Formats: sequence, C-alpha cells, structure tokens
Amino acid sequence: MDYILVSLVGFLAAALTLWSGFGLGTLLMPVFAVFFPLPVAVAATAVVHLANNLFKLALTAKNADWRVAMRFGIPAALAALAGAALLQATSALPVVAEYRLGERICQVTVLKLAMAAVILGFAGYELHPRWSKVAFDAKWLPWGGGLSGFFGGLSGHQGALRSAFLLRAGLSKEAFIATGVVGAVIVDTVRLGVYGAGFYGGLSVLLDEHAWALVGAASVAAFLGSFLGAKWVAKVTLRNVQVIVAVLLGVLAVALAAGLV
Repeated sequence: MDYILVSLVGFLAAALTLWSGFGLGTLLMPVFAVFFPLPVAVAATAVVHLANNLFKLALTAKNADWRVAMRFGIPAALAALAGAALLQATSALPVVAEYRLGERICQVTVLKLAMAAVILGFAGYELHPRWSKVAFDAKWLPWGGGLSGFFGGLSGHQGALRSAFLLRAGLSKEAFIATGVVGAVIVDTVRLGVYGAGFYGGLSVLLDEHAWALVGAASVAAFLGSFLGAKWVAKVTLRNVQVIVAVLLGVLAVALAAGLV
C-alpha cells in the first residue's frame, strides 16, 4: 500500500505541478511523513523533487531565462542553507509533550509544531482565492528567492512562493516554467547537501533501504507524470484540486501538532 500511495501521489503531483499552483513536494512530503519521521520525510521528498526537476530541466532548459534564474536562484540557495540548518536543529530538540492514545504513545515536538504551522500557512495560501493570484513586482525577485529558498530548505514548500515572484518577471509561459525549474534545482541541491552532511552522518544512513525503495518508486512515477504533463496537460486553474489539497494539508497539520503523525 505504501508503494502504491507514494507512486500515485508522485505521478499525479508531477503531472499537475508543471501548470498548477502547488508543487510536487507540497503533496509528496505529507505522504512520506505518514511512513517516516519528519526529517526523513523531508529528505526523501527532496531526493524525488531534485530527480524530477532534473528530468523537467532536460525537457525545458532551452526556454529558461538564466538572468532571472540567477537573480532568484542565488538568494534562494543561501536561504535554503538557513532553512535546512533550522530543520536539522529543531529535529534534535526534546519532546514538548507526550500522551497515550489507547496503546499508542503520541509525542509533540518542536519540529512537528513548526512544520504544522508552515503547512497550515501554505494550505491557507492555496485555499484563499486572493492569495493564490498574488504576483510580486520583478524588483522583489531576490527577496522572493530568499523566502522560497528558506521554506524549501525547512519543509520543501517552495513552489507557491516561487511562482508568485516569477509571475511578474516578464517571462513567457515556457520561460516561466523553465526558469522556475532552474530555481527548484538550485534549492534542492543545496538542501540535500545540508541534509546529507547534517543528519546522522549522511543520506545513506538517514534513508534506509525501505525509504530508498519508496524514493525510487516515487521518482519513476514522477518522471512519467512530468512527461505526460508536459505533453497533454493544458493550462487550467485546477481550483477544485487546490481546495482538496489545502484541506488535506490542514488535516495533516493538525495531526502533526497533536503528535498523531
């Protein structure tokens, strides 16, 4: 069931993320969090996210605006270092509260509370029609890169902010997609470097055989989703999908804050 669920989410999210307002990590990280501790879930999502973005970059690189990508990507890389370091630091903090639910012991940690707050914030962003249409002036690109990179490093939620700041950069539809992919690759590469160096001696230790197998399954499914999305998915608002995603993210955030996940 875990392979089916992770692969299905990876396929659908990758197919839709090329055009929709949410990203692959927005959907995939919560699914990984059901099966693994949060730091492992974030790292596993980052591996799939990077692999999928490298695949998308191969499909779209010729359309990227590299000047815009660097104005956005360099601050994003620096901020991703800070976000990933904060994830590493909060994962080592002691348990805040603990209680028993039947035979199960539920633990509330600082990391779970912080991640719940971040997820609720982005769920609200997706759910509110006004915020989903926000686009910032091109002069704010470096600041947008910083914000997107920080949250990308902390939780993997970078797509919504990246889109909001790139929308007003004067890019064509094709350049907007390709330039966003470049920014995502930069952030994913930086945060994986921090995760690998900081968590328990490296990614090979952080992610066990089961985690790597799920990462592989999700990556293959995401490749297929991106390929079909690039060919067949027209630009649509996908508003109903966004609402469902936002509600499910809200439920996950509450479960995290309560220590149930």
